[in-house]
Amino acid sequence: MAQWTQMKQLIPYLATQTLNELYSPSFPMDVRCYLANWIEEQRWEDFEPEKVDQEPQALTLLDQIISCLQNLAGQNPNVVERMRLQHISRNMNVFRSQPFQLVLKVRDVLRKERELLSQASTQIPALALFPQPPAQDSMAAAPPTRDVDLLVLKVLEIQDCRQQIHQLQEELNWERQNYESMQGTLQQTQTNGMDPSMSEVTKLQTNIKQHEYNGQAIAKKRVQLLQEAVSSLEKCQSRLISRIKAWRWEQHQATIGHPFDDNLSPLQTWCEQLLGVNGKLRQEVMLAGEPIPELQERLGCLLQTLIQSSLMVDKQPPQVIKTQSKFSTTVRYLLGEKVAPGKPVLLKAQIITEAQARNLGQLGSVPSENVGELINNTAILEHNTSSKSTCATFRNMSIKKIKRADRKGSESVTEEKFALFFTTEINITGCDIPYRIQMISVPVVVIVHGSQDNNALATIIWDCAFSEPERIPFLVPERVPWKQMCRTLNSKFMSEVGTQRCLDNYNQHFLAQKIFDKPDIAGDYSNMLVSWAQFNKEVLPGRPFTFWQWFDGVIELTKKHLKSYWSDGLIFGFIGKQHLHLILKDRPNGTFLLRFSDSEIGGITIAYVAPSENGGQKIQNIQPSTKRDLEIRSLGDRIQDIDFITHVYPDLPKNDVFRKYYTDNPLPRDTTSGYLVVSIQTKVGVEALCDSPQRSETPQDNNSSFYSMNNQFQTPFQLAPVPLQGGMYPDPLSNPNGLFPGPDMSQGSTTEMELDEILNTLSE
Repeated sequence: MAQWTQMKQLIPYLATQTLNELYSPSFPMDVRCYLANWIEEQRWEDFEPEKVDQEPQALTLLDQIISCLQNLAGQNPNVVERMRLQHISRNMNVFRSQPFQLVLKVRDVLRKERELLSQASTQIPALALFPQPPAQDSMAAAPPTRDVDLLVLKVLEIQDCRQQIHQLQEELNWERQNYESMQGTLQQTQTNGMDPSMSEVTKLQTNIKQHEYNGQAIAKKRVQLLQEAVSSLEKCQSRLISRIKAWRWEQHQATIGHPFDDNLSPLQTWCEQLLGVNGKLRQEVMLAGEPIPELQERLGCLLQTLIQSSLMVDKQPPQVIKTQSKFSTTVRYLLGEKVAPGKPVLLKAQIITEAQARNLGQLGSVPSENVGELINNTAILEHNTSSKSTCATFRNMSIKKIKRADRKGSESVTEEKFALFFTTEINITGCDIPYRIQMISVPVVVIVHGSQDNNALATIIWDCAFSEPERIPFLVPERVPWKQMCRTLNSKFMSEVGTQRCLDNYNQHFLAQKIFDKPDIAGDYSNMLVSWAQFNKEVLPGRPFTFWQWFDGVIELTKKHLKSYWSDGLIFGFIGKQHLHLILKDRPNGTFLLRFSDSEIGGITIAYVAPSENGGQKIQNIQPSTKRDLEIRSLGDRIQDIDFITHVYPDLPKNDVFRKYYTDNPLPRDTTSGYLVVSIQTKVGVEALCDSPQRSETPQDNNSSFYSMNNQFQTPFQLAPVPLQGGMYPDPLSNPNGLFPGPDMSQGSTTEMELDEILNTLSE
């Protein structure tokens, strides 16, 4: 038993092929499990192929195995396990003619187990020899083996009934033949004047009637079992279809950071098992003697649904696709191993609009109007023997051009949703007719220029976060509760940044203040409704950008430059100035915190307590550092540069918590290159002005931050230019008053629509 106890821990880690080779149908794992104690007590190593005289001992062991299995079956209260054990014990009778094969098989299994355990012990510490594997997500869990086993047992029982009927029919034919023969003999004896004995005739008549009655009873039971089996198959397949839909839904939700296990192998196993059960039941219905059209129709519908539901988009296309750019996607067929050999299966993809997706109600209907030109839109379904998956991979697909629908009002091109539509015709082994199957991808937004990417992503996020399962494509609500929006923002932030630290209540409260333009620090926003327009259509009050553009900028900045700071809890994050003053007002001078800028996209600023002119205190905010600034000098080094900020809120010495982020080394006094060594250092406010002879006459406030070149010259400049009226930016490196045009960020503007149309025309 000790060996089997270790094997039970090792089995979850073994490959399916290894298990199939180890425990074959002739000696299944069930026998090894149920008879573990008894098996390990026997002397299997004493048996050798050359010792023919050991065959009686082998036969004795076979009888003991069958007897043990039958005893276990009789004692087992579980009807499914009881029938399973009875079935195994009957199958063991195949060794009666050659019992030696069985004992050698058991011996080899035990040897192989010991070999596997020996290999594993060198790789896993003895203290915890075989730790249990982590529990899998429910959507990727193995098929419900109890349900499938029950179905298989029902099929076995139906087959047993058919065999019994066949055997009874043969016996009945024999009895009738004897009866007819005896009838002839009886007539002859009566003709010769002999006294015939009627006992034999009566016995034959009784046997015939009994066989006829038994045959009718078993036939009736068989029909009843067929009805029950088909009903059970319908229920089991319904659960499978629900699981497939749930997998697709979780895949859709993964865009906003929800957990998702993309393993399709358990679902594939389930599909294959139900296809096998369906085929056996259809065969039993055909062999029933009299046709049962109702069962034939139900099984046919189940078969069609299963075949058509097994096409999955394993790897979705990118949900924001730029024309003339390559992308890939993979479609997987879960019944790939059952595809009839011969002609290759070719999948075709086309792009469809939201309206066309809604009209795909009936299978086989392919949209006639072509709204876009796809390059490399066909792929062959290929089977991979190592992964046991059958996939069609579109590796270099591209949208050459796209035809837009008429837009309503202020609707932007980045709000229009499309999808990829995959179709093929497939033949399954054992089925008489080919089946046309189809599947659509998740919604995608097609853009023609990189400047549209951010707004297109907002459309996708709203769709993924707030759509309902099994919706009409691709309907989404116009308004959603803030608490639902808040969960989405938090999930997206954590998944994109790659952190376990979430947005806390302070962060979430400020985000609500921001999107609703309500500065009330005590307000409860959880049940207020957020509209799509507030999310990414209307610009924030006093700003040239939308809420999503601003929030996405923070995600990008944190992901690329601030992930460790955020994960270590060194960045306070989203906080309004009213709340900022509330928590810093009683802190000593030099206390600071890091917050995301609310005035520009992708900026982080330092808010600190400083002495005021009248001897009191004031809260100062240093000009935000953007992605470009942090590429030049890291946040940790900037904090090290600023001497008058000393403690991170609430009261942590900055050098204790930021020391690991300091990167500067002491400057060498001379170099062998002949050049003077240059370093970059952060200067703030008046300090920067004093060190800047070139711009000493230019007035600045303490909200400015400068670089200083430590050597014979100093060139101060602002870390992040602030956009002026009309989308113009100051040029910080040349003429102080010089202007150069900045991007027009108005959502849904004529410029965006014209750009889309011009670039689309050029692509033609």
